[in-house]
Amino acid sequence: MADEAVVADLAPAGVLRASINLGNPVLAQGTGQAPAGVTVDLSREIAARLGVPVSLACFDAARKSFEALRTGAADIGFLAIEPARQAEVWFTAPYVLIEGVYAVPAGSPITTAAEIDRPGVRIAVKEGSAYDLYLTRTLTHAEVVRGGDAVDVFREHHLEAVAGIRQPLARLVAGDPALRLAEPRFMQIRQAVATTLDRSPAAKAFLRALIEDLKADGFIASALARSGQDATIAAAPPMGGGRSTRKG
Repeated sequence: MADEAVVADLAPAGVLRASINLGNPVLAQGTGQAPAGVTVDLSREIAARLGVPVSLACFDAARKSFEALRTGAADIGFLAIEPARQAEVWFTAPYVLIEGVYAVPAGSPITTAAEIDRPGVRIAVKEGSAYDLYLTRTLTHAEVVRGGDAVDVFREHHLEAVAGIRQPLARLVAGDPALRLAEPRFMQIRQAVATTLDRSPAAKAFLRALIEDLKADGFIASALARSGQDATIAAAPPMGGGRSTRKG
């Protein structure tokens, strides 16, 4: 069980309020009333280690989940590590690694991901997503076009490419012969547990060590498997070190 000071810091209301992004189908599935997935399992396990109940606040986009954490409406969240976010929230090491890829029209002259960043190429992204933040700070020629659903934006405006998480984009391409992936990945999305910057060093150490424990003992791999993720989604390797947070 966690120290009383850590419990009071991470769950000051006596309940751990976790922000869940249902917009990422790899990490969370279901509905706001009945969410499931690795981030839901992690929320419940963190609360159990703290000895408090858990309350899940579900959102349809990472930017909304981030905002709940940033404004103090949530105690923890599950987000990709990005510099723009690190300025406002604190992250553990990644617990899972996901790939960001592009899909393009089947007849596009673009053959690889390296050919995307050139004048005249417009890329649809989900606003506030990890790949939105990444492409915004790394592209020099291509244009990022944001919206609530990247695929809808891509189709509505007849754009040259759409960026997203590999698994859902691969399923989209598999069902639509008018599209194909532009390999290889353009980024690795490092998903981590996040909390506010003002948490105590002890609270941050607790979360950091707990995530390493859960990677090492197979908890995260099992949670991913239970939620139906295929072998292309795997828990991030343990970083090593850290104090144990295991019960008993």
